[in-house]
Amino acid sequence: MTISAPTAEGAGASEAMPEADPLRVASWPNAVTGLRILMVPVLVGSFFIAGASGLWLGFAVFAAAAFSDFLDGWLARRLDQHSLLGRILDPIADKLLVAAALVMLATDGRAPVIAVVAILLREFLISGLREALAGKVALPVQPLAKWKTAAQMSAIALLLLTPAIAPWLTEATGTGLAHAGEGLLWLAVVLTWASAIGYLRASVRGLRAARPKQED
Repeated sequence: MTISAPTAEGAGASEAMPEADPLRVASWPNAVTGLRILMVPVLVGSFFIAGASGLWLGFAVFAAAAFSDFLDGWLARRLDQHSLLGRILDPIADKLLVAAALVMLATDGRAPVIAVVAILLREFLISGLREALAGKVALPVQPLAKWKTAAQMSAIALLLLTPAIAPWLTEATGTGLAHAGEGLLWLAVVLTWASAIGYLRASVRGLRAARPKQED
């Protein structure tokens, strides 16, 4: 029996996925995903460490977590270890990582608060929409999802890295990199809400298409 699960936004999400084994829990991909979740409190804690140590720790943890997002997908395909648990945990791990990084960057004054709030509001909106439509309307992943994810990850990485390498940069270069990180974050806001509009339109079309069937 085929068991469907919500598809995560991001790399490879629009491709057809093999059938998941609902009983598989212990696997290398799931272990990597679990490790990514455990990295989130470490990332948050790095903001409370003063000096260069905290800056480098924050960037290193985020970079490792971002790489693990690629690694768990690669392992699942390579080892043919697809599971329902993995499909559930993977998007949760991604959203926890991005949300924690953005909130801490905004709190630390390194990211525009309005941009962070706009991104988080969109995530709550689409997550709630998917939950409400589960089993009723399928929401295919929007083509902009990959670009949105790339912009978010690049912006966060740049905003984390720039203060760490500031001692080796000129003031103008450091300021330019910080502005570039903010610019990428605003680009992520635009892409985030553009894809959200696509999801809302798809949900309306899906509900309209399903209405005659429900009346029959």
